Amino acid sequence: MSTLEIRDLRAGIGGKEILRGVDLTVASGEVHAVMGPNGSGKSTLAHVLMGRAEYEVTGGSVTIDGVELLGLPTWKRAHAGLFLAMQYPIEVPGVALDEALRESFAASGRDAGEVGDLLVKEAARVGLDPELLSRAINVEFSGGEKKASETVQLAVIRPRFAVLDEIDSGLDLDLLRAVSRRVEAQTSEDALGVLAITHYNRLLHELRPDTVHVLVKGRIVTSGGPDLPEELERTGYAAYGEDDAPATSAPGRAAADDPFA
Repeated sequence: MSTLEIRDLRAGIGGKEILRGVDLTVASGEVHAVMGPNGSGKSTLAHVLMGRAEYEVTGGSVTIDGVELLGLPTWKRAHAGLFLAMQYPIEVPGVALDEALRESFAASGRDAGEVGDLLVKEAARVGLDPELLSRAINVEFSGGEKKASETVQLAVIRPRFAVLDEIDSGLDLDLLRAVSRRVEAQTSEDALGVLAITHYNRLLHELRPDTVHVLVKGRIVTSGGPDLPEELERTGYAAYGEDDAPATSAPGRAAADDPFA
C-alpha cells in the first residue's frame, strides 16, 4: 500500500502564483479526478508534481510513502514511482519507444528482455499499431496514437502513481473507452493510484473515480463522489466562484497565467 500526499502545495511561474495551497491524498488503487474551469491550475499541478523546471515551488510538500519529491529532478521522481501522461505528448526524434522502455527497465533493475512481449500485449489492449512500437517516440503519430502510446508506456512501466493530464483530449469514443478501461484495470491489477485531470465527464464513465475534486483559482474548493461531475455538467462552476461553461464544454486554451497549460 502506497500513498501520494500533496500538502499545502503552492507554486507559480514568472512571479505569478497559480497554486495557492493544494491538499490531496491518493492511495494505491484509488482514482481521484481533478476538474475545474480554464486557468484554474490543473495542468500547473501536473507540471509541478513532475518537476518541470520553469515552475517555482513556494511552499508545501509532495511525498510518496514519506519520501519528499519536491527538489528532486524529474527522473528521480519517476524512479520513486510517479508517472505523467502529458496533455501534449512531445516528440522524441531518434529514440524508439521500445528502446526507451528497455532503458527504463534496466535503470530500475528490471529485466529489459521482458519489454518486447509486454509492449506487444499492451499495444493490443488499446489498439495501438504494433509497427509504432519501434518508431521514434510520437514522431508522426496522430493525436490519438500519442495518447494510446502514453497508456502503453504507463502499463509497461507500472509506476505506483499516474498523473493523467487530460489524457482524454483528442480521442474518439472508441479509443477513449480503450484507454480509460486499461487505466481502470491497472488500479486493480497493479494497485495503481491515479490522479486524472480532465474537463470531461465522459472520461469518468469508464475511469471510475473514488473522489472528484474541484480546483478553482489554485485551490480545491470542494470534493465529492462519482456524482459530482454530473452536477458540474448541469451547473458549471458558478457555485464555486467561477462563471464558466459546463464541464463538458470544449476546454480551449487555459488562461495566460500559465504558458505551459
